[in-house]
Amino acid sequence: MAAPTNRKPVVVVDGVHVEYKVLATGKRATAADGRKLMQRSRTTRTVHALKGVSFTAYEKDSIGVIGSNGSGKSTLMRAIVGLTPTTQGAIYASSRPAMLGVGAALLKDLSGERNVILGGLALGFSLKEIEGELDEIIDFAGIRDFIELPMRTYSSGMTARLKFAIATARAHEILIVDEALAVGDRNFRNRSEARIREIRDNAGTVFLVSHSMQSIKDTCNRVIWLNKGVLEMDGDPEEVIAAYESSSK
Repeated sequence: MAAPTNRKPVVVVDGVHVEYKVLATGKRATAADGRKLMQRSRTTRTVHALKGVSFTAYEKDSIGVIGSNGSGKSTLMRAIVGLTPTTQGAIYASSRPAMLGVGAALLKDLSGERNVILGGLALGFSLKEIEGELDEIIDFAGIRDFIELPMRTYSSGMTARLKFAIATARAHEILIVDEALAVGDRNFRNRSEARIREIRDNAGTVFLVSHSMQSIKDTCNRVIWLNKGVLEMDGDPEEVIAAYESSSK
């Protein structure tokens, strides 16, 4: 994709490879398995999850990341955040990326309200600041009738909506959203997409990993298509999505 001349680069992914060993059961090998792996190499295999991926993300980019299951989308996002080490190549970021995924932790025995406060403190809000944001976060998630109940009583959709509302209450320079828009009704998806566009318009850079091509078209100004660990295409959302959907037929 041609480099914009008036925007600064925010994330540079330079020739990134990620390889890891998995057991024959499909579980990733751990250090504790080391001796067994040396003795029984036939029980492991190497997964080459990313194969020389390179691109540059700029400020005000909202980048959709698409590809079939196992294409390397989540591996790439985890590598950008620093949770997955690269085997080869490097990733540079102008600030620490924040990752919002439906697997983010909330404390199930605490109420939704207490989780909002703790989540806000973890994001760097003062107690006074997060109390000032409390009503907006609750209403954004659409859970006011349940906010005093413990999180263990929430449905998966309610939990995911609350995670999104907490995580996006603070402006991020680099935000990774992994499938969070797949939850909730159309009204919540509209609010979520508007929030992502707001972050982008305030000079933030957003990566949106989703299987919803419509959400990506509505939200992103650029799409990256990964295919079996290779960057297949990077460009205009309509063009990339059309090529991806044609390849899936």
